[in-house]
Amino acid sequence: MSRKRQIVLAGAGSTVGTLIDLAVLVLLVEHRVPVGSAAFCGAIAGAVINFVLGKYVAFRDHSPIRAAQLARFGLVAVATAALLAVAMHVAVIQLGVPYLIAKLACAALVF
Repeated sequence: MSRKRQIVLAGAGSTVGTLIDLAVLVLLVEHRVPVGSAAFCGAIAGAVINFVLGKYVAFRDHSPIRAAQLARFGLVAVATAALLAVAMHVAVIQLGVPYLIAKLACAALVF
């Protein structure tokens, strides 16, 4: 597979992951889940989708997921989701920023 195709597919996978992240955030916030918890769940959901699409679609890697690979991914995903959750809590609860605008700013800051 060409490098250009990998880049395009990885970008498409990232877009899908981002849309899932936002959808989970909106769904949970609108169902009265605290914004920090909703942001954490959305970020994890988006990261999982991004990982799966990247591994299996963009890079066509059909080897089994190894424990070390999963541990590294999990550590980074949980750490960034936790930072995002804290930033979202501060922006929305303490500063009064609407949650979708806060998501844009916080994602740019954390990621």
